[in-house]
Amino acid sequence: MMVKTPIIIDTDPGVDDIVALLFALASPEIEIIAIIVSYGNTDLESCYRNIFKAYQAVSREVETHPQAAERFPNMFSDVKTILARGSDGPLEGDLHGAQYFHGRDGLSGIHERHPELDVSDMSHPQITVSEEHGVDLALRLVEASKDRSITYVVLGPLTNLARMMHKNRDLVTSKLGRVVSMGGALDVPGNTNPVAEFNYFADPYAVKELLCPHDPSTGFPLDRFFMVPLDITTPHELPFPAYKAQVDNAFESAAKPSVASDKSPLRHFTSSFLERTRMVMLEFGKDAMELHDIVAVWFALANTGPLSPGWGVSKRVFDIERTGELTRGMLVVDRRSDESAYALGANRAEVQAQLEKATTEHHPHEDFAVQVQVETAADVDKTDAAGVLSVNQTPGPEVLLQMLLERIWGVGKKIEGK
Repeated sequence: MMVKTPIIIDTDPGVDDIVALLFALASPEIEIIAIIVSYGNTDLESCYRNIFKAYQAVSREVETHPQAAERFPNMFSDVKTILARGSDGPLEGDLHGAQYFHGRDGLSGIHERHPELDVSDMSHPQITVSEEHGVDLALRLVEASKDRSITYVVLGPLTNLARMMHKNRDLVTSKLGRVVSMGGALDVPGNTNPVAEFNYFADPYAVKELLCPHDPSTGFPLDRFFMVPLDITTPHELPFPAYKAQVDNAFESAAKPSVASDKSPLRHFTSSFLERTRMVMLEFGKDAMELHDIVAVWFALANTGPLSPGWGVSKRVFDIERTGELTRGMLVVDRRSDESAYALGANRAEVQAQLEKATTEHHPHEDFAVQVQVETAADVDKTDAAGVLSVNQTPGPEVLLQMLLERIWGVGKKIEGK
């Protein structure tokens, strides 16, 4: 019998978060013991409501197609998922959202364009609603757990985890297992401003406290924190032509809204929020959705002990900009401390040209050669170098895409040309 890893999902449900949640519900490797809803992609209450939209869409799918129940083990687990509201704003500073991408409701305005998919009854048989604050709930679950058995997956800002540390640092640092955080941009441009990824932009103060405090002993133990930055998530995509070919042949964009009678309930649900996402992404010149949060969930379910084949991490040292007028949320990497960094005063164009000629692999956005890969968690723990464990290799975008198609929508034929 498979031993499932208990996880707490800390999320601000926007478009990719909901796909990540559906992926988690369809993954037998994990047990979702709690979901803590945070502000982020939109306001807290809209994010909270989106959890029920996802659960009810899966329930309608199973009611219509009973065989689909096999695809969603976490919808029929003996362990009900506890749902609680978490933080509604950052530790400090202004509140920022990402409604420009996710829509005011977090799901591309789905309640306006598809009112049949809105929820009036915020309940579900697999969810236990808690009025406890998400921070207190998480602390209680960690305290009651076997030491370091729970994996804490953060798909939004790190605010709730920082507040858990404020309330009971000893408990969190001694008993919480791995933290997997989708966030940050190290060697690539940001997606919120030129240099920052949204989740770390939303609360840079929490990132500072947890990952790069002035006194390292006050932060979260870095040997159990895994950052999944834009550097590795961006190449993982759900191409919309592939979605149309394999999932929903009637899928277009918001200009031609999904019709419920044309497809199964789950396909109608996902198409109804992806149709606007497609329009937004096309404005950026890409006919695909980037799978940022989905990669973080994938890492969590695939790596419960030593790193599985195909995965790699490296230790990265950085600080974070909290108050910059143009650079809030930027991970500031001191290139001078890296042996392979450009020498001070070097001509960057000439160095880049030499790197391109070299046999060593080199990413076009990096200022240095490939980072040292860590094969197992045990190897990570034995190293003395400071730094945050940053995921820099996965089994590949194609592997994740096939997993999503099979697990969420029950299709798995190889995509032509992919």
